[in-house]
Amino acid sequence: MKKIAIYSFIIMSFLVKSQSFDVVPLGIYGGEKEDNLSSYLVSVSGKNQFLCLDAGTINSGINKAIENKIFNTDEATVLKDYIKAYFVSHGHLDHVSGLVINSPADSKKNIYVIPFVKDILLNQYFTNEVWANFSDEGAGAIGKYHLNAVEPQKIFEIPETEFKAQFFELSHTKTHLSSAILINHQGNYLLYLGDTGADRVEQSKKLENLWENIAPLVKNKSLKAILIEVSFPNSQKENLLFGHLTPNLLNEELSKLAQLVGKEHLKGLNIVITHRKPTGKNSEIIAEELRKNNPFQVNLVFPEQGVKLSF
Repeated sequence: MKKIAIYSFIIMSFLVKSQSFDVVPLGIYGGEKEDNLSSYLVSVSGKNQFLCLDAGTINSGINKAIENKIFNTDEATVLKDYIKAYFVSHGHLDHVSGLVINSPADSKKNIYVIPFVKDILLNQYFTNEVWANFSDEGAGAIGKYHLNAVEPQKIFEIPETEFKAQFFELSHTKTHLSSAILINHQGNYLLYLGDTGADRVEQSKKLENLWENIAPLVKNKSLKAILIEVSFPNSQKENLLFGHLTPNLLNEELSKLAQLVGKEHLKGLNIVITHRKPTGKNSEIIAEELRKNNPFQVNLVFPEQGVKLSF
């Protein structure tokens, strides 16, 4: 019996150690479903110290997670105490509306953005015309949120969490920047991308730069998951993508990563598909197209609102 108990303890310890990140989707879609828009909580496994990756939906997602017994507390505690900071990838409504509308009920927090996005939040949302200025800058500043504009590729720490992070610029149409965040916890990594077009379509090298930077992490298996958007089915014409990916374009981009690391290193890599547009049956079609054409044998994950993922 003692041996069985020891082996069970060793196995459980290994499982806990191997799962570095908890991810709780508060919203998974890229439009229309105002109660289920892009927003993902990420924490060190087993700890309620979350960074919120985009904030299209907050309140409804927290309540769904409570219904699913992910959180054994009330909505206000998750919002005020468990969420320690926000990362906003870009300024579009389906990525910020939850943050803006819940700001009166929130506690003091840091918001992390690239400089391009800080200007949008201050000049378009926290203006005292569209919404009260809950930032700590400008006219009528209430002082609840501090907007940290971090230069791309600079490594920084996120207080009240155990994370270090790094931003990368993305092209979400040729005139609108988006961004990705690479999260580091003790040498284990998670990558979240905001909206992005493919380099070829966007006439950009921003994804190429990102793949070059994460290639060593893929090769040594320290990158636990990539959360990346696929907004439209393959039937969507490229001139009507407006800075988004299709299943074919995701594979086009993954092929570039495969060239850097070797195809064998992509096998089993967790790829979480975010930001599917829910129009008609788009969401189901995207999932089916990805499953049918998975040349690199990645582990495709289709998140559900309020259902925890562990990596």
